[in-house]
Amino acid sequence: MKNLFIIIFLCLSLLTHAVIKGERTLTDQVENNDQVIHIQEVYKTVDTFKLKIDIFYTNKSFERENNTAIVFFHGGGWAFGTPSEFFTTCERYARMGIVTYSVDYRLSIENGVTPHKLISPIESVMDAKSAMRWVRENAGKFHIGRNKIVAAGQSAGGHLALCTAMIDDYTEKSDNLSISCRPDAILLFSACVNAVEGWCDRLLADRRNKIWSISPAHNIKRGMPPMIEFHGEYDEQVPVWTVQFFECAMNKEGNYFELHTYAGMRHYLGEGNPKYSRYFGDEILKVADDFLRKYNLLD
Repeated sequence: MKNLFIIIFLCLSLLTHAVIKGERTLTDQVENNDQVIHIQEVYKTVDTFKLKIDIFYTNKSFERENNTAIVFFHGGGWAFGTPSEFFTTCERYARMGIVTYSVDYRLSIENGVTPHKLISPIESVMDAKSAMRWVRENAGKFHIGRNKIVAAGQSAGGHLALCTAMIDDYTEKSDNLSISCRPDAILLFSACVNAVEGWCDRLLADRRNKIWSISPAHNIKRGMPPMIEFHGEYDEQVPVWTVQFFECAMNKEGNYFELHTYAGMRHYLGEGNPKYSRYFGDEILKVADDFLRKYNLLD
């Protein structure tokens, strides 16, 4: 009798384990459906450069059409930085149903020395515009609405995001000009809005007379997409007053420019928080979320 009880107990234990295991497998399958998929493609080949774009999405987002896209440009003063700095942000928005991209662009550095002899912020601007055109051209492939493409960037990356909307010059010969590089909204974090400053001048080298032509603050016009900017009041690299002047000039032309300043914060709004490469924290991103909802770019 005792042996029979032990056998029954073992059978029940095995059955319970099998049910739990089956439930976990089903849960894993559901989680995998929401798992962020990360792929990489080449969006432009120029000279010896194969410029890549990292793409993040979930299978769930591919079950519907007309998704929003956010295209991120990393910071680093047009000479440093890497697309990976925006990967965690890309993953966050991918889980929210947005298809996200992080762009590799040419940097003005060669063997650790700046400036590069042939590459300046002008080439970075050209690459940013090419990337935006590539995203719009491939909208169908990634189930994206062609009029729901957001540009975003930090510091020099913010400058590039602005240039895709505000700078008409400097287009790559290989670009399909029938496809617009203009974003439908712009997210900015500690963005360089006025390129007429010492570091950009240095990187332009013998083309420094072109500096005005890639400065958003000097190319303001009506009809710009809505923008939101987050800036530290003690930013040691991009003085806050340059953004405040930019805000006034944009509003004067009837453009929507929403500025959020933060007392005590410097250039890296998420300093001490490694989650988003020191760029910002979740509180700032939640404000960005509200901005996207305002323009029907986020459910």
